[in-house]
Amino acid sequence: MIPAKNLLLAFIFGAVLQQPALADEKPPPGAMALSTVLTKLEQQGYTPIVDVSLDNGHWEVAAYKSNEKRDLEVDPNSGKILSDKPEGD
Repeated sequence: MIPAKNLLLAFIFGAVLQQPALADEKPPPGAMALSTVLTKLEQQGYTPIVDVSLDNGHWEVAAYKSNEKRDLEVDPNSGKILSDKPEGD
């Protein structure tokens, strides 16, 4: 009989292998340096910035403003905030 721990590990490993590979998405041509975008956000009071990812050509940023965690969508070319929502909305 296979121990439950080994069975669980095999299930998790198999599930991970079945996931499609993540695309090597990169910012669009003409995009500002990420450091510049983040500096602009910090200057607007979004600090600390706790997570950044690229999704569908836009920066998805999790940051705090006035002690509230915010989910931002930011244009990589201009650094303009396209969407600013409380976390989870």
